[in-house]
Amino acid sequence: MERKDGNLRLALPKGRMQEGVLRLLSEAGIDMRAAERDYRPAAGIDGLDVKVLKPQNIIEMLDVGSRDLGFAGADWVAELGIDLVEVLDTGLDPVRLVAAAPASILEAGRLPARRLVVASEYEGIARRWIAEKGVDAEFVRSYGATEVFPPEDADCIVDNTATGSTLRANGLAIVDDVMRSTTRLYANRRAMEDPSRRERIEWFAMLCGSVLAARVRVMLEVNVDAERLEGLIAILPAMKEPTVSRLIGDAGFAVKVAAPRASLPSLLPAIRAKGGTGIIITQPSQIVP
Repeated sequence: MERKDGNLRLALPKGRMQEGVLRLLSEAGIDMRAAERDYRPAAGIDGLDVKVLKPQNIIEMLDVGSRDLGFAGADWVAELGIDLVEVLDTGLDPVRLVAAAPASILEAGRLPARRLVVASEYEGIARRWIAEKGVDAEFVRSYGATEVFPPEDADCIVDNTATGSTLRANGLAIVDDVMRSTTRLYANRRAMEDPSRRERIEWFAMLCGSVLAARVRVMLEVNVDAERLEGLIAILPAMKEPTVSRLIGDAGFAVKVAAPRASLPSLLPAIRAKGGTGIIITQPSQIVP
């Protein structure tokens, strides 16, 4: 598709993924709240053209080149079999694609050795799974509410699940993990081969990535006496090296690191044991490595 402008064309997802993506962009300084009501929201950034589309359409528009960059689920990229560049895994909206069947037909937790009917919205993924597992099965395409097909209309389904609660509510047991999916930022390959567009794509990914990095880390500041400085530094999980500053009057040192939030329960007692005092923990909004 011929391009007549130098804009970076971004696609935002409509539906369940939208809320998380809009929050991510807002924290990165790109206010897209209008996307909740407007299919063509203004980004407030020169040269950034934004359109809201269904995730499956985003993948197709990236493929034909009418969009340079867009958010979509890895499951639908795999389903459509389109070759895109994965720029960033946001980790948002994690789901599993699983094969599930009524517990009543399973034999020792496995599908019975007879011809089965497998239903799914994911025809490509389901057919590949059938072939890879050597399942004797007929495929039926579903158009939503796949979990209600068994037992009358299908023996097994291939569907996505976040918690498994919907499957359990319908009497289904997971028999195989097919793949895991999250919301990811994808780019058109031709856009990545264009130096000017690639630079803007990397800029956009850096903004989003800085928010994701900040969500899992905290800024930790601690004071320590000079004689205990090295021992303290040895236990601190810095991204690179801690920042160390001398306190006024040779009263010791102030040490600052961006530490993983998940490390705090074990890290704080260890810091105290190494002579750390005056510990301050703050939440950064963005971290650019």
